[in-house]
Amino acid sequence: MEWLWIAMGGAAGATARAALGQWVDRWAGPTFPWPTLAINILGCLAMGMLDGIVAARPGSAAWARPLVGIGLLGGFTTFSAFGLETARLIQRHTSGEAATYIALSLILGIGAVPLGQELARRLPGGLHPPGVSASGPEAAKAEHPPQ
Repeated sequence: MEWLWIAMGGAAGATARAALGQWVDRWAGPTFPWPTLAINILGCLAMGMLDGIVAARPGSAAWARPLVGIGLLGGFTTFSAFGLETARLIQRHTSGEAATYIALSLILGIGAVPLGQELARRLPGGLHPPGVSASGPEAAKAEHPPQ
């Protein structure tokens, strides 16, 4: 049954992320990643609230963590889990571990993006934007669109 709660929450979270992201993008414009920032902050707020509610009422809602924590907020943003885990490390006075977790998450996470992009380019047939060749000036434009 837990998997069903997670799946239902994940579908709702992903849908909410798309809807809120589109709304914020229309409202704020595409010059800064406002949608992602708003979603991450809102997700962290919700994760903190969930953690506080569940901590105050242990065992009262066995479905809450799978449905809301893993499913809904996992589909909405995994940054909320990162925020909660970092806050817990700090609350346990393990600031060195918290700093290590933050640094590794940022450095390895951001570093994994260009690595993944390069691996995708090396797949048979290459993965390039539609209508763009694998080399030449058009490929450069597709990789670095004007701001």
